[in-house]
Amino acid sequence: MAGNRVVLWRHGQTDWNVVNRFQGHSDIDLNEVGRFQAKHAAQILAGMNPTAIISSDLGRAKETAQALATITGLNVEIDVDLRETNGGNWEGKTGAENRAEDLHNFIRWIDGEDNPAGTTGERRSEVAARAIRAITKALADKTDQVLVVTTHGGTARCILGSLLQLPMSHWGVIGGLSNASWSVLERNPRQWHLVEHNAGSIPEPVFGEESGATPA
Repeated sequence: MAGNRVVLWRHGQTDWNVVNRFQGHSDIDLNEVGRFQAKHAAQILAGMNPTAIISSDLGRAKETAQALATITGLNVEIDVDLRETNGGNWEGKTGAENRAEDLHNFIRWIDGEDNPAGTTGERRSEVAARAIRAITKALADKTDQVLVVTTHGGTARCILGSLLQLPMSHWGVIGGLSNASWSVLERNPRQWHLVEHNAGSIPEPVFGEESGATPA
């Protein structure tokens, strides 16, 4: 997969995002701000000349992806493996409510442990495995691709942590993605590396590689 770029694009804003409500597999639509964010971001992402778009099957991600598809003429390939983490008993509740009702499990999960979200939901390792499976399938036997992966904040963090080979307890150091923002990963012959994170612009070339600015 050398030479490939993966753009992890988080969906636009929803009303549940605004009040910090755990969405998970709940199919919550974009709000008006989110629709504007998606269209604005799509105009910028189109400048990266994407070669393919894949998306979670949840409406907030599909609508975000379609904003880019409309501009580029590409089709959106839907893959359920790009869904957000199944939040189990936490879905539909705010962070404050989950702390009040399930403090021990919630704090363990926030701290980066691999316990199931909301007791009956998914582990981070499971989310990472399925999401990376979707990316691997989309890039199979291809090079020099710019694959836009329209997904969710939690899923994006799992992808980043896993592809960058970070210990799971350190996945949180990457930081979150703002609504309709993206991270860019690039594959060199040895490994994936992070080009940009939580971005809203097209990546600029990194000059000074011979002085050690980027890994070999």
